[in-house]
Parts: sequence; C-alpha cells; structure tokens
Amino acid sequence: MSRYRRSNQPGGTYFFTVALADRSTALLTEHIEAFRNAYRAAHRKRPFNTVAICVLPDHVHAIWELPPNDADFSTRWSQIKSGFSRQFPASATRSPSKLNKREKGIWQRRFWEHEIRDERDLQRHVDYIHYNPVKHGHVRQLADWPWSSFHRYVARGLLPPDWAAGAEQDVGLVGERW
Repeated sequence: MSRYRRSNQPGGTYFFTVALADRSTALLTEHIEAFRNAYRAAHRKRPFNTVAICVLPDHVHAIWELPPNDADFSTRWSQIKSGFSRQFPASATRSPSKLNKREKGIWQRRFWEHEIRDERDLQRHVDYIHYNPVKHGHVRQLADWPWSSFHRYVARGLLPPDWAAGAEQDVGLVGERW
C-alpha cells in the first residue's frame, strides 16, 4: 500500500487532473450539464475559486485557489465525482474493491494534484490546461473547444482569441480555466 501524502497548504493554489475510469468514453462532454451541476453544487457547499478549467471527454484539468484556513480539496473533488456519478448506472465491470466501497466505477479512484509554487508555475499550468484540447486532437484552434476557461480569459482581454493557433509550441509542460 502506498504512503502518498497530499499537499496540505491552507489557502493554497492547486492544479488537478481528474479522470474517468474508462478513458475511451466521452461521458464528461456528452453529459456536460450533469458535470456542471455537480461542480456548482460542490462549490456552493465548500467555496473555492476556479482559476482555470478544461473539461475533456474523459478527464478534467483545473486550477483552484482555496479559501484561507482551508486545504480540503479532496472532499470537494469527492462531492463533484459523486454528484456526477449519481446521474448514471453503475459500471458493469466494477472490481470487488469498488463493489465493497459502493463505488459506481465511473471515475478513477485517485486524482493528480500539484501545489502551485509561484506565478511562473501558475502560468505554465494555465497554459497547459488551455492548450489541452489541441494537444489531444479534439480541435485545431482553442476557440473551437467550448468547455474551457480559455473563453473567459479571452473575454477579459488576458489572451487573444487566436492564442497558440497553428503553433506546435511548448505551452509550459511536457506530457500530460470555465
């Protein structure tokens, strides 16, 4: 059993990757309203600031700023995942462990988090989130992907509408806002 310890910085800023168990589906984008409703419900219960987000067919990238004196992002993600999962029947291929824990088998059990260290780190992760639909081949231009905070950044004048258009560029991270 691993002894992974998550970061625990109250009021911190964090980058997340949260993925479906079946990465071959498009459940998130096919049911975007169910995801948005679960996201909003979790936000109402335990507020946080969404700095950047991108919902892809099988996973979500997000950056959150947590309130001062609060480092509990795990409960928030649990609420989002369970709120979304309630809309669907359980997976027929659940493991005995998932059956015992009454999990539907829609989400991967864990998620990736990274505590943002400084402004440069934040910018790299925001760029990574926004570029992700192009990286995965879902669109050629970011403006064509509707489920991204990229559009909010453009509306606020923080990015041009053609940011990264036609460029095979490094947007800050190697490998793998609303």
